Amino acid sequence: MSQPMYLDRLDTPLPDRPWKDVLDSTDKSLKQKEKGPWTALSKEEKIALYRLKFNHTYPEMKRPSHEWKTVIGGMFIVFGITGLVVFWQCHYVYPPQPHTFGEEWQAKQIQRMLDMRINPITGFSAQWDYKNKQWK
Repeated sequence: MSQPMYLDRLDTPLPDRPWKDVLDSTDKSLKQKEKGPWTALSKEEKIALYRLKFNHTYPEMKRPSHEWKTVIGGMFIVFGITGLVVFWQCHYVYPPQPHTFGEEWQAKQIQRMLDMRINPITGFSAQWDYKNKQWK
């Protein structure tokens, strides 16, 4: 970082070195003209002098880029690949779900717990009305 660098940044308006280091003959004559009165310079010459020192103007630096489209596209690609991996794992890697995950088994298990009056004070059976056979 000890070498002078050129960076177009909004927070550092004056870079370490000019945009163009090597000047051709037209640029050298323009630099000589710069030493005289600026009222003698045309608008195009002033712009050319500015472009010798800087690459972009502030409005050009503030202009929004379309990089967000690339980022969103990359995210969708990663999500898609991840979805395909998960789909593949569900079908070919993971074993089938046990029969105890089925709704019929769970309903039978709940009925068994109610018949056994599991934890009748503050637990599961405390929420069941045994007279009306429904949840409180």
